[in-house]
Amino acid sequence: MHDSLAATSLRDTLTALPRVRLAHLPTPIEPLDRLRRHLGAAPRLWVKRDDCTGLGFGGNKVRKLEFLLADALARGADAVVSGGVVQSNHIRQTAAAAAKLGLECHLAVMTGRVPHVDPDYNDTGNILLDRLFGAHCVTVDWRADRNAVIGGLIDGLKARGLTPYMVPYGGSNALGAMGFVLAVVELLEQARALGAGFTHVVHASGSAGTQAGLAVGLAALVAGTELIGLDIDAEPERVQRDVTRVAHEAAERLGVSDAMRDRPINVVSGYAGEAYGLPTDGMIEAVKLGARLEGLVLDPVYPGKGFAGFIDLVRQGRFAADDNVLFWHTGGAPALFAYRSLFG
Repeated sequence: MHDSLAATSLRDTLTALPRVRLAHLPTPIEPLDRLRRHLGAAPRLWVKRDDCTGLGFGGNKVRKLEFLLADALARGADAVVSGGVVQSNHIRQTAAAAAKLGLECHLAVMTGRVPHVDPDYNDTGNILLDRLFGAHCVTVDWRADRNAVIGGLIDGLKARGLTPYMVPYGGSNALGAMGFVLAVVELLEQARALGAGFTHVVHASGSAGTQAGLAVGLAALVAGTELIGLDIDAEPERVQRDVTRVAHEAAERLGVSDAMRDRPINVVSGYAGEAYGLPTDGMIEAVKLGARLEGLVLDPVYPGKGFAGFIDLVRQGRFAADDNVLFWHTGGAPALFAYRSLFG
């Protein structure tokens, strides 16, 4: 049940934090009626379209960057530094945001994490956009000391007289998670307008900030909505630890720690396959179903595997006939082009 007084109080607390508007909000919520019929599903199925946040091809990270880069500007930063793999949605959105705000962007781009890739994996998709947005990309082997490389980038910028700001991996710290606490307020307003009380929210979970923010917002504002994070890193224990830590840090910052005490962090394994970024049969089916039944473009790494898990949970009968189940599409369309051999 939506507590309007609590939502107003939480919104006021969030509004007091520095925030730079980068995203096209609210993102749409759409029914997945053709998928529902295809699956013979009883519960109502929905999708939250965070692939429609706009900036730099959209995606969920823009919500986090609104708070992180506001903090950067408040600290007088004129450059940002971050890191991620070649097809990282996070560093692509960071590069786009930096371009829009007039900040230098320096990225540690990690190669070698995903084996057996398409021949131009390192030159297309997200990495192509990083360069187009003007980011300075330094490649580093995935097995090397990535943090040392990022530290070197920061030191080099300081030596030039610049003031760099470190954006954490995935934008996933307590401040970045505020974007998804605020997203829960947005979700509840939309649910009220639709007359649909969402009983479950399902999404791909990796660097922790998205699930942490959703967990805090739902715990503070909603009784009975289950949040299901689907591990896409093949590291469910690590994901659970990180989500728990970031969620409790965010809750403490917002003064809603009591609400989190009785709300478990639910990270479900089994949909990542052998490793991060490696295709699975379920992901390939899910990407094709999303495209052919609902016109959705799903990233093979994050929402593709998340959507596969969502479909599998529906097929298992995990949800009751009167449930309203929402899949949170976190975006990442450009990465699809780096995996085109799977869908040609």
